[in-house]
Amino acid sequence: MIKPVAFDFNAETAVNNAFQQQGSNEQAQQKAEAEFDGFVQKLTAAGVDVTVVQDTPVPHTPDSIFPNNWISFHDDGSIVLYPMYAANRRAERKQHVLDTIASKFEVKEQIDFSAKENQQQFLEGTGSMVLDRDKRIAYACLSPRTAKTVFEEWCSKMHYTPCSFYSVDENGSEIYHTNVMMCVADRYVVICLDSIRDEAERNHVIETIRNSGKKIIEVSYSQMNRFAGNMLQVQNNDGTKFLVMSSQAYHSLTAEQVKELELYNPIIHSDLTTIETNGGGSARCMIAEVFLPVKN
Repeated sequence: MIKPVAFDFNAETAVNNAFQQQGSNEQAQQKAEAEFDGFVQKLTAAGVDVTVVQDTPVPHTPDSIFPNNWISFHDDGSIVLYPMYAANRRAERKQHVLDTIASKFEVKEQIDFSAKENQQQFLEGTGSMVLDRDKRIAYACLSPRTAKTVFEEWCSKMHYTPCSFYSVDENGSEIYHTNVMMCVADRYVVICLDSIRDEAERNHVIETIRNSGKKIIEVSYSQMNRFAGNMLQVQNNDGTKFLVMSSQAYHSLTAEQVKELELYNPIIHSDLTTIETNGGGSARCMIAEVFLPVKN
């Protein structure tokens, strides 16, 4: 997780992120930092190992709090770097972050897709893709930030089966990142199926999830708009799994949905209002989950 130093509304990403709203307060950084610290504290209290890296003021990277878009970590020791849509987000690929990871974990290979930016082709990490790491299925809703060609090239390189589709908001605009409309956990998938308007595509997604042996837990448009799709299952040092989300997402769920999710794992939620409003991302976007082997 990247601790922000200059968090702010990013006009470059707002062009295709309908979840962003420009905040009126001038204390976005201070409030975001407090929310970040509170979130990390809750994860740590649950026994989750959190590697926090402090962002740098230069170059200015207002969205650095969302590292899962530019980097992913895999259990074979590989790390992958991604091509980013917004030019000012490309500066988030900072060497000190890579150095911190390499000091704690075994990194065997670095795979770099960032040159695709020169061709105006983008794939923003585990924002663009939601990975079923157990079954090696990658789900992606195609958008200006998620090119089908790069997605399929990634799947071929990483040995994942691709499942791509189009997902739109209530206004018919393409949803910018897959991880705001679905979350894949070990035994279930939280998804806003209403956002997949094409019946054949929707049926294909449903069939893919069911064939993977996972239960579908649906969320509505209204819940998705409150980041109920932007969840992540994490595991603590004892092997206990938790489902992580923002408090806004948690409070959007019905009592039945909460009960069903808690049959699988406890829920951790934290207030991320400033980050969600100005940044247009939530709990899942803030975590680049690490599957690399830990150094002895």
